[in-house]
Amino acid sequence: MTIKSDRWIRRMAAEKGLIEPFEAGQIREREGRQLVSYGTSSYGYDVRCADEFKIFTNINSAVVDPKHFDSNSFVDFKGDACIIPPNSFALARTVEYFRIPRNVLTICLGKSTYARCGIIVNVTPLEPEWEGHVTLEFSNTTPLPARVYANEGVAQFLFLESDEQCETSYADRAGKYQGQRGVTLPKA
Repeated sequence: MTIKSDRWIRRMAAEKGLIEPFEAGQIREREGRQLVSYGTSSYGYDVRCADEFKIFTNINSAVVDPKHFDSNSFVDFKGDACIIPPNSFALARTVEYFRIPRNVLTICLGKSTYARCGIIVNVTPLEPEWEGHVTLEFSNTTPLPARVYANEGVAQFLFLESDEQCETSYADRAGKYQGQRGVTLPKA
């Protein structure tokens, strides 16, 4: 497997719709205002967080169970920034829609700007032939409220290309998160 460069990412975005909407360079400011950067980097793509959030709450004293998930465990919020309570969790989604090629595995890492504030971004790998908006998981590991900005960079995606195609792709298996749009909760 080889990690793919900015040239490969730009070519795949143009020819195959790998990422939509796509930003060919790094965006660091908008209308004179400093941003957490997003767009194509040397060996990856920095995604933006959309303005839709699901913030974990314990108002219903629910048990978190991935096989029987209670959607009442979250409060929906839409806005330019989300405040995640101390030692809590929120879900969001990428602005970008992805179409992963059959011979590519995509891995996500959080941006250092957020990691240095105790905000951990987690995304499971995007498997070959998966497509959709990526659901982002934010953990606030601090004892203080933490802010995540919508429409700004939150994580970097790295694209690993194999020299051969996988035998069975995510699309072949009809994966349960295929084609997801919006913030998607756990499915059993």
